Amino acid sequence: MKTIRSYYVAIGLVALFASCKGGSGDYDASGVFETTEVTVSARGTGEIMRFDIEEGYQVEAGQAVGYIDTIQLHLKKEELLGSLMATDSRRYNVSRQIASLRQEIATQKRERLRYENLIREKAANQKQLDDINSGLAVLEKRLAAQVETLENSNRSVSGEVLMLEARIAQIEDQIAKCVITSPVRGTVLSKYAEQGELAAQGRSLFKVGDLSDMYLRVYITAPQLTTLKVGQQVKVYADEDEDGRREYMGTVSWISDKAEFTPKTIQTRDERANLVYAVKVAVKNDGYIKKGMYGEMKL
Repeated sequence: MKTIRSYYVAIGLVALFASCKGGSGDYDASGVFETTEVTVSARGTGEIMRFDIEEGYQVEAGQAVGYIDTIQLHLKKEELLGSLMATDSRRYNVSRQIASLRQEIATQKRERLRYENLIREKAANQKQLDDINSGLAVLEKRLAAQVETLENSNRSVSGEVLMLEARIAQIEDQIAKCVITSPVRGTVLSKYAEQGELAAQGRSLFKVGDLSDMYLRVYITAPQLTTLKVGQQVKVYADEDEDGRREYMGTVSWISDKAEFTPKTIQTRDERANLVYAVKVAVKNDGYIKKGMYGEMKL
């Protein structure tokens, strides 16, 4: 990366010094057109079953261009779905499980009411009523204990279900990531894999760049820096033929906040002492500007 940056610095400075030392003087800085590039890597592991792109193809953001084998992932998902069904079947219907006990308690309550009426009519004794109340208290404690046991069991089942659902979601995410998509709209610049090859997670598959929005990277001297600001409109010229230039309007999108020394390829002490600043000029491409093409900027 450092070598490439030095190369671009050298290109910009050679053109800059040439224009200041007896050249035409028509341009304030020169450089190379570049574009923002995205290298798309595999997010899954397996054989590439389909990969329908070639260098120069136009792709849209989110467009599927291929996929990686997902058979084992689908089988694992089916296994987990089966475990989920089996686990969920162990969930108790609490109201149904305690229905008979509730019915028994309701019967005892009616019996207690009947004996209370008999006692008022002096047709029964208090001990019989006390026995009914004692039995009723035992039934209510049994009911509370059974409800607690059933609910604890259901909470345990719910926990297992949540874990299985999370594992299924993980598998589904892995399956989704086996679809090879382009994260941005642009042109396929390079292709690094072919159908039938084995993809490992993180392996580079292709490179895409948006050639509709280019930028010219130039280097300016410290005196020029005072005449330039981000957002400023400038004229940009691209090579059209051997002698012609195609003019575009560009916008300064970035100015380096750090100065760089001129590259070592410039040998004189005076030239080595110069400081330059990198500048990016955004340009809307009409199709004629190519990546790596030389260009000039005029303030």
